[in-house]
Amino acid sequence: MDNISEILQGVKNIVIAGHIRPDGDCVGSCTALYQYLRAYGDEFGVESVDVYLEPFGKEFHCLTGAKDIKHTYDSDKVYDLFISLDCGSLDRLGKAIKYYETAHKTLNIDHHISNPGFATVNHIVPSASSTCEVLFDLLEEEKITKEIAESLYVGIIHDTGVFKHSNTSQKTMEIAGKLISKGIDFSKLIDESFYAKTYLQNQILGRCLMESILMLQGKVIVSSVSRKLMDLYQVNHSDLDGIIDQLRIVKGVEVAVFIYETKPQEFKVSLRSNGEVNVSKIALYFGGGGHIRAAGCSLMGSYHDVVNNLMVQVEHQLKELDSL
Repeated sequence: MDNISEILQGVKNIVIAGHIRPDGDCVGSCTALYQYLRAYGDEFGVESVDVYLEPFGKEFHCLTGAKDIKHTYDSDKVYDLFISLDCGSLDRLGKAIKYYETAHKTLNIDHHISNPGFATVNHIVPSASSTCEVLFDLLEEEKITKEIAESLYVGIIHDTGVFKHSNTSQKTMEIAGKLISKGIDFSKLIDESFYAKTYLQNQILGRCLMESILMLQGKVIVSSVSRKLMDLYQVNHSDLDGIIDQLRIVKGVEVAVFIYETKPQEFKVSLRSNGEVNVSKIALYFGGGGHIRAAGCSLMGSYHDVVNNLMVQVEHQLKELDSL
């Protein structure tokens, strides 16, 4: 697909959804496409556009269209087109899957290498830094407003760690430059959506760093947060963003692992690699997915079971690479 307009012919009602526990790239791509379709959809006969996402961090409320996003799924409306953004697999659509199952057509736009291509039309670009980068190429550049550019820029900086991760390419930087040319306050967007932390967010970050442990001869760092601890600090999953990146930069570490409890005996796992370890392969083994150096999955059992099962897979790869 060269342009989003290719799938809009004959479409009147559109629903957009992203993955559970939405991050910057998910919210950025959803709000960007929402704005685009609201502004130009009538050229193709589009009459309505709805966006469904789980609640996300307040740092993204500044994006145009964020306040229009629906967080409850009580409507039984059937849509002509379901658009999935930044979602690597069907199970990560969460409750929005009900609209996917009843939609007449489905479109899957993503950049995760593990995405199996679950829609009627699949536009997956694993070489792209983010779904926002993929989406930029599907929109006419002259139709990208300042507000759309803000959403796309936020998505790109969050998935590239403000252009420091290995998924940042020359093309990524060129696109960022084009978005800046739209007049966005890029410094403010970086500070307010990426770096700014509340007092409680810094408290839980400090706790995670203090209680982190080194494993496998110091090649792996692991930290975790229980539900009890999250309740104590009055934080939710979106307040934990950035902890994995602080763990990753510890000297000598090849793999960083951050685990938080979502339900009793159920854990969300984030994985980051600094070297040649393919954490996407590890995540896929446990039913998750992602990228070579950034991936995630969910695991059941006790905390110790989760850590032990993960370490078996990490150790296997480290030995293959002669790093142990």
